[in-house]
Amino acid sequence: MRSIDREGFPFLFSLPPPPPCCIIKKTLKRRCFRLRFLHLSDLHLGKRVCEFSMLDDQRYILEQILSLLDSTPVDGVLLAGDLYDKPVPPAEAVRLLDWFLTQLAERQLPVFAISGNHDSADRIAFGAALLQNSRVYVSPVFSGAPVSIPLTDEYGTLDVYLLPFLKPAMVRHVWPDEPVESYNDALACVLRHCPPDPAHRSVLVAHQFVAGAACCESEEISVGGVDSVDASLFDAFDYVALGHLHSPQKVGRDTLRYCGTPLKYSFSEAHQHKSITFVDLGEKGCVDISTAPLTPLHDLREIRGSYLELTDRRTYEGTATDDYLHITLTDEQDVPDALARLRVIYPNLMRLDYDNLRTREDQQITAPERAESITPLEHFSAFYQLQNNQPLTAEQAAFCQQLIEEIWKEGEDA
Repeated sequence: MRSIDREGFPFLFSLPPPPPCCIIKKTLKRRCFRLRFLHLSDLHLGKRVCEFSMLDDQRYILEQILSLLDSTPVDGVLLAGDLYDKPVPPAEAVRLLDWFLTQLAERQLPVFAISGNHDSADRIAFGAALLQNSRVYVSPVFSGAPVSIPLTDEYGTLDVYLLPFLKPAMVRHVWPDEPVESYNDALACVLRHCPPDPAHRSVLVAHQFVAGAACCESEEISVGGVDSVDASLFDAFDYVALGHLHSPQKVGRDTLRYCGTPLKYSFSEAHQHKSITFVDLGEKGCVDISTAPLTPLHDLREIRGSYLELTDRRTYEGTATDDYLHITLTDEQDVPDALARLRVIYPNLMRLDYDNLRTREDQQITAPERAESITPLEHFSAFYQLQNNQPLTAEQAAFCQQLIEEIWKEGEDA
């Protein structure tokens, strides 16, 4: 079914049409497609949500994805960045990615992976030459325009381009004479240096924030959208497999797409339905997109009510009490030791809030004043806690305060 040419690139030929399966069609007119890809991104292996490790949930969902691949054969897997949650991932996360890639290689599936903004590009690229022997293609540390990886079928050549997460400074280092001031400039510059062959079908795997896409709390987006790029920059590619944003969505056209995370990583995603994305490419200009739903080991949900209501057996009996929960209590008075007591019934309670007359009045009274009086350190502390689910340590706060004072002093001197 598959062979390797003398340069080490996979060639696919005489593949049977993909079998029917329980997937949700996005485009309806299905022809005799020959190349099918699975589009995945933002695994964030090793992530902790509210200090709860997600490793068991991540292993469970990856096993489910492998089962779907066994029932819905594909010709390659596109991994669009943020394979890990941290630049230096825990050993357990490294072992989990190693296991997943090994499982894909044992199924003789080519893998096309890039590093995202959460990854260390150097660590992701480690061993790339060896991995290529198993048809696991990993983006190198950015040093210039990406080189296409060609695949062939009865419709001709399909070129896959791997573009890791880009910052303007990376591009200026490679092309110092180019006018690169923004993320948009950076991406435009790189794509000018690797225009796809218009006679070939082309797939780009990238990890950027495309202007107009919807965000959620678990993502790192720059204030004011300074890291955004224009969707029109990708117009030359038949399909763009995007990572970075956690909500599955298209941006403008159907073939410019974020597949989203396979798991919910914040309560802003509580009402989303996670899925994986299949992309079929036939003759030039003929792309079919479909999705298959994913079912997590533990759902991430929000519930609300009084303490008595939520501890009433009739309320929780028969429900998934071990789901990851954000509970909002509506009691007018604080319930002593409510978190510990609720965890007897809901062991994976992640977050507890109150919504009552007192909290609403506090928000109304203090919000305008606080906007005026909050210090830069308080701003940063709130942001840090939102991103890391834990407060700054005293040592970190002292360092930040010193840094803020130095910046302010430089501004005054200027």
